[in-house]
Amino acid sequence: MEKNSIQAEIASYTGKLFRDNFGKGPSSVYVSIEHPFITIYLRNFLAPMERVLVGQKNYMKVEEMRDLLMQELLPDIKATLRVTANLIVDDLYYDWSLPNRSGLIMGIIKSEEEKEEPAPFADYLHKQDVHDEIIKVSEEAEKQPERTDSLYLNARTLVVKREGILVKIEQELIRSGFSQQLHLSKRQLEKRLLDPKVFETILGVPVQDIFVDWDFNLDTSYIVFILKPE
Repeated sequence: MEKNSIQAEIASYTGKLFRDNFGKGPSSVYVSIEHPFITIYLRNFLAPMERVLVGQKNYMKVEEMRDLLMQELLPDIKATLRVTANLIVDDLYYDWSLPNRSGLIMGIIKSEEEKEEPAPFADYLHKQDVHDEIIKVSEEAEKQPERTDSLYLNARTLVVKREGILVKIEQELIRSGFSQQLHLSKRQLEKRLLDPKVFETILGVPVQDIFVDWDFNLDTSYIVFILKPE
């Protein structure tokens, strides 16, 4: 099956999965597969009950409910990606932009040849400027990452990977069983610090959405910028 057909099939499956489990699916789903990533971008996705909470700016409650449901859906998504697209995805990340009624699911495609040290991502214009701003935000929120890298998946999607960003108090909270609370708090904090206008100036294109997620066990975080090139 060719790539476009696989992406269309995954988009159709994702729309139905969310409609069946949330009571309302996204109006559109955009799937992009560019090794080593697959991204699933959801537009106009907000259930009727969630709309009330978002209207009250009670974003944390919506994210708490979605987190619980997503833990049930992630194994199904992984299994479907393997059967439909022959993609082995061990790690799935997700985040929501509730004011924009959008969301993103991102998977890390497992390579047949695992390397101890992955090769750096391809260069692009203003890459170091992007990294400098990401490092600045990370220092405000926690600490400078031990490693930062980024790449364009396509003209609309920029992925930034950070490794080694957890500080000792965060590690202790995780060991004490406060992972979800820490996750939700870090997400809100970092997304306040990630100023779209700053990145628009650096990249020269409008920023439509910013998504952030972590794997606390791996001490890894991904930031995904959805862009609107002219």
